[in-house]
Amino acid sequence: MAQAQTKPQKSKRRERLHQLVDQLPQKNLSAAHRLLEQLKADDDPVLRAVLNAPLDDEPVTEEEEAAIAEARADIRAGRVYSHEEVKRHILKNR
Repeated sequence: MAQAQTKPQKSKRRERLHQLVDQLPQKNLSAAHRLLEQLKADDDPVLRAVLNAPLDDEPVTEEEEAAIAEARADIRAGRVYSHEEVKRHILKNR
């Protein structure tokens, strides 16, 4: 039977994990984040499904490209709404 870890052992292991994360190259942070989230999500089947979902590798259509270009033009022109503005609008028009 495995013995329970003592607090100092847990603290040392947690410290070492923090050190490893701090030493990761910037390019690996996203992958490390996904892996840690996946470990944390072991008991959450919905989160596990989301984390394990395949990447969307479909090519972008011409229609989608046009929509993206339009959205970027709107952002450059300042035709945007803050989260708070959208919430106020939704609550006002219920």
